[in-house]
Amino acid sequence: MAEAERIIGTPDTPDGGGERAAAAGTPAGPDASGPSGAGEPATPAQRRTGRGRRIAVLFAVAAFAYALDLISKLLVVAKLEHHEPIRLIGDLLELHAIRNPGAAFGFGAAFTVIFTLIAAAVIVVIIRLARKLYSFPWAIALGLLLGGALGNLTDRVFRAPGVFEGEVVDFIAPKGFAVFNLADSAIVCGGILIVLLSFRGLDPDGTVHKD
Repeated sequence: MAEAERIIGTPDTPDGGGERAAAAGTPAGPDASGPSGAGEPATPAQRRTGRGRRIAVLFAVAAFAYALDLISKLLVVAKLEHHEPIRLIGDLLELHAIRNPGAAFGFGAAFTVIFTLIAAAVIVVIIRLARKLYSFPWAIALGLLLGGALGNLTDRVFRAPGVFEGEVVDFIAPKGFAVFNLADSAIVCGGILIVLLSFRGLDPDGTVHKD
C-alpha cells in the first residue's frame, strides 16, 4: 500500500505539496493561498478544511456510484434474470443479465478469489490516500474507483457460489463487446480521469508540475 501511495505521488505530509510546487515554480493549488487569494500561505486550519471538503466529495461520489450499481443489480436480478434480453437500441445495445465469475468485462474467470482480494486492496489504498487529498478532480476520480470497486466486491462477498467467490451481475451488452455493469463503468471512468489528470500534471495533493 505504501508503494501504491508513492506511485500516485501524494506527499507524506500536507505541506509536501507546497514544497514541491515551490521548487517547480508553480502554485500549490487552491489550498496554498489564504482567503484573500493573493498568494498568502494557507493556515493549517484552512488546509484541513480544504482537505475535508475533498474527502467529502470523494465519499459522496463513491456512495452515489455504489448506490446506482447496487440498485441496478437488484432490479436486474428481480426483473431481467432468466428472461429474454431487452433491446434498447436495436441490435446495438441490449440489457442481458449474466453472472460473471471473472474481472471487469468477463476477463479471468478462473481467478475469482484473486480479483476479490485485488478489489479489497484497492479500496484500502484509496481510503488511506484520502487523508492526503487536496484536489477536487482527484477526489472525483478516486470516488468513482472506490464506488465501482465496492459495487463489484459486494457481489463477490454476498452472491453465489460463496463468500469471496461470488459471481458479479453484468447486464449492459453492447453489440460486439463484453457484457458489463455500472460498477465497471465507474472504474473505467475513474481510470480515464486519472490518466487525464496525470497528463495535465495535476497531483492528488493539488500541486501542478511540468516535466
